[in-house]
Amino acid sequence: MNAPTNISAQTQNRKADHIRICLEEDVQSHQITNGLERYRFTHSCLPEVNHNDIDISTTFLGKHLGAPLLISSMTGGTEQAAMINQRLAQVAQHYKIAMGVGSQRVAVEKPQVADTFAVRKYAPDVLLFANLGAVQLNYKYGLDECLRVVDILEADALILHINPLQECIQPKGDTNFRGLLDKISDLCNKMPVPVIAKEVGNGISAAIANKLIAAGVAAIDVAGAGGTSWAKVESERAENPLQRRLGMTFADWGLPTAECITTIRAIAKDVPLIASGGLRHGLDVAAAIALGADIAGLAMPFLQAAATSETAVAELAEVLIAEITTVLFCTGNATLYQLKHSGSLQRIE
Repeated sequence: MNAPTNISAQTQNRKADHIRICLEEDVQSHQITNGLERYRFTHSCLPEVNHNDIDISTTFLGKHLGAPLLISSMTGGTEQAAMINQRLAQVAQHYKIAMGVGSQRVAVEKPQVADTFAVRKYAPDVLLFANLGAVQLNYKYGLDECLRVVDILEADALILHINPLQECIQPKGDTNFRGLLDKISDLCNKMPVPVIAKEVGNGISAAIANKLIAAGVAAIDVAGAGGTSWAKVESERAENPLQRRLGMTFADWGLPTAECITTIRAIAKDVPLIASGGLRHGLDVAAAIALGADIAGLAMPFLQAAATSETAVAELAEVLIAEITTVLFCTGNATLYQLKHSGSLQRIE
């Protein structure tokens, strides 16, 4: 009878560890980058655009966004996480940008912490993403649990995060990934909201994206390598030398974000595509969109700001919007559509 309580306590402690480690330790990739540094925008000294006319709004999964930005899935389940999510949601509402929350498994196991995820009251008009680990479909989770986390958030879509490397290194990780594609397909057929497939920082290849799209996922979040390394995060939580060694060995494992975007877009012209993984400013966002992404997600910059204050989150959003707008202005594009089709982003040979 005590097992579920013990499991939920472990999950809650893990979430607290993740926030602390990401904020206090060096868990960024160093040998691998997001790949965007291999591209450069062609500067237009005569843009023939009025800066005041530039429009960076867009739509994603049928919902209007004021900017092509996603506050990527991060946290929930603890008192600190509740504060972070509230600050993020209030800023998301103000700027009309999308937001995801961290894995809601803890809210399934421990319903009394569900309110730490329930941000709809702060963000009534925002595109909100619920979140569960895809591997949990092999650990007695199914349609009911997925519906529950969507209901907690009053979410517009469900993210299924796919994280085999993290589970390999994480103490007591869930590593049975056998047969998941069929279960994802079955879930996609039954869910009343779109399902998004997302990695957690090691990237999704074109071949796997093709399988996920065929299975029925509505969108892909590439979550490529080059930013926070969850192998390094889990190595900081290691319970033995083997786990620590694994985390450090695979600290720079994965597919760069830029490579994920271009290869997936080459085989899937129309799938809604989120670029995340190592994006740190609006120039990265604009480059990702010029490569073919529809919106771009950032996690670490928003986490650092939200741990400080709501004002810091708002200031970050303002800067990102200004940076994206500046790219459009200095490439002579008035809209994101024009930017995508302008050819102004060139690969540096």
